Amino acid sequence: MIARNIKAIALTIIVAFMLTMMPLPDWAVEYRPDWVTLVAIYWAMALPARMGVTFAWLAGLMLDVSHGAILGQNALGLVLVVFIVQLQHQRLRVASLLQQAIVVFFLLLLKQLIVLWVSGIVGHAPHTWLFFMPCVTGAFLWPWIFIIVRDTQRKLGHGVNY
Repeated sequence: MIARNIKAIALTIIVAFMLTMMPLPDWAVEYRPDWVTLVAIYWAMALPARMGVTFAWLAGLMLDVSHGAILGQNALGLVLVVFIVQLQHQRLRVASLLQQAIVVFFLLLLKQLIVLWVSGIVGHAPHTWLFFMPCVTGAFLWPWIFIIVRDTQRKLGHGVNY
């Protein structure tokens, strides 16, 4: 059972990284959801013992490397988001998908604010409000992401956990 859940986690994280690195038209780049953070939020809710802050830190560092960002800015944001989700996972599990989407919006906003803060410290802050659009698109897509990842967990891990 544990190995199957690890397979499901690995598969969904790999797909999230692939979606993150997939080329998009110039007009759509600003609207790309933060796929890795969304999947990490799901796993921190579904399996808080498996998706911990260490995993979030490593995924965040891989995000930093793949984006060419300041090393640690995405990692710091992802760790904070996963930590909050782990603290509140029981409350989030019983919330409706709409309520979860609202919480996800604020979690994504928190991560973006941390990335903005670190970027601002070194003088690379974006100069447009479109920097926050991944929060909106991520919250809008949350119900579908939740269902897809949950179904993946059930198929690969026989989904008794969530």
